[in-house]
Amino acid sequence: MAQQPEGPRAERGAETHVGTRSLDAPTLAEDLLLLLFQPDSGTIAGENTLSYVLAGAVLADLAAGEHISAAPSRMGFLNVEAVERRAPTDRILRSAWDYVAARPRGVQTVLAAIGPTLREPLLERLLTRRDLRQESRTTLGLFKTTVIVEGGNGRRARILSDVREVLAGGAEPTPRSAALSALLWGSGTLPQFDPTIPWTSEVIARAQELERGNWGAGAAAEAVTRTMTAIIAGSVLVAAAARPQG
Repeated sequence: MAQQPEGPRAERGAETHVGTRSLDAPTLAEDLLLLLFQPDSGTIAGENTLSYVLAGAVLADLAAGEHISAAPSRMGFLNVEAVERRAPTDRILRSAWDYVAARPRGVQTVLAAIGPTLREPLLERLLTRRDLRQESRTTLGLFKTTVIVEGGNGRRARILSDVREVLAGGAEPTPRSAALSALLWGSGTLPQFDPTIPWTSEVIARAQELERGNWGAGAAAEAVTRTMTAIIAGSVLVAAAARPQG
């Protein structure tokens, strides 16, 4: 039996908190989960690989905030390691940062370790923020069920529009929209967004460019973020492809 990866450790209190976002601001993983929510069916696209994809978004967020960096291992592979005294303030990001801070680890190891616990707390945040809401329905006049529906505040539509403009409209991506686009491609769910995001050879080529970290000219300061996001998105793609479907 394959050994299961060690999970994230409890939070430590010694590091200085220098998170770059307000506690009230949505994380990249929240935006990705909201984007993957399918209003017509009330389901989340790509449930089979969701843990890897959400974990990739958490790592991409940590990279964008300069909380983690990439370092070569003794075997020549790339590990991710925590940047000292750069612990994020967000609790979900902090838990992942603590896990990486214990020692440098391979991206695939981190994805497998932190991903399984992410769906529920992220979904709870979307419900609390009213991006999504729960609705009671009666089936066959007898059975009451609770379903999740879109919250009606328009945030999912705005995120989807941004990603569509990047993938299909030729818009210059921000680090956030580039990461969302790359992770959406890596998740294998992009065809499910057709026709809003048309499933064409041009869109596929654009998504692959973003997954490789080719975002356009951009600012020199974004080079590290592009590199880290490319490493993470590529690892998500490999993990998603290797995951049994069904």
